[in-house]
Amino acid sequence: MADTNPQTDHPELSAENRDIWNANAKWWDERVGDGNDFQNYLIEPASETLLEITPGESVLDIACGAGRFTRRMAELGARVTAFDQAAAFIERARERSKEFEIDFRVLDAGEDEALEQFPDGGFDKAVCTMALMDMPDVEPLFRNLRRLLRPGGCFVFTVTHPCFHSAGVASVAEQSENAEGRLITRSGIKISRYLTPFARKSEGILGQPVPQYVFHRPLQVLLGYGFRYGMAVDGLLEPRLPELETMSDVSWKQMTELPPVMAVRMRRI
Repeated sequence: MADTNPQTDHPELSAENRDIWNANAKWWDERVGDGNDFQNYLIEPASETLLEITPGESVLDIACGAGRFTRRMAELGARVTAFDQAAAFIERARERSKEFEIDFRVLDAGEDEALEQFPDGGFDKAVCTMALMDMPDVEPLFRNLRRLLRPGGCFVFTVTHPCFHSAGVASVAEQSENAEGRLITRSGIKISRYLTPFARKSEGILGQPVPQYVFHRPLQVLLGYGFRYGMAVDGLLEPRLPELETMSDVSWKQMTELPPVMAVRMRRI
């Protein structure tokens, strides 16, 4: 698909997208299922802060993958229902989660009919961890969220930051001398496109079996779905990796002034 496609959602890619994630699920889980720097420093702490889990709360985990954060919420005392479109991910999640009472299901958040199986007001909170940018069609999810959440309930999601870490961003490095005359390397990003939504294939992890689709949506589009269906933002975090010793590679570990991840809490109004 051409990068210039202005569509915000791509339901025509749903079947192919599901096949891609079924092909990648086992490989992904073997490499990041036990955590990495993004999960440990950025994604999970921000999600926990915004979710404010109270024991006994009912939480819907959307696009749960192999269930790493699902299990963390269960450890915090939540009653979790979790689903993913990829049966291979749910198989891995069930294998890893036998000590927890988690209701895992295979269904697609991009299908109204699938979401209708959940009762009105069935959940105190909902969460979607690093998946909205991988989903071809997100409007059905936002359309159903207000119905699924109890009054005052919230939806917390994390995504690669649309401004700084999308498929329209290139990583760059430049060398210069510091005040002491030493040669240093600074990493940064070059942004060439942002406002126009687009879909393209990419590697979330280098070497994965099949390149995945990523769906860039600027903030006005992504948050606009929630506004359209009765949700308001009442929390936002832009976490960064901790400062490390200067290295010469181009990586997010060298760009501590740029947040690669954004965490948002939207509340039912």
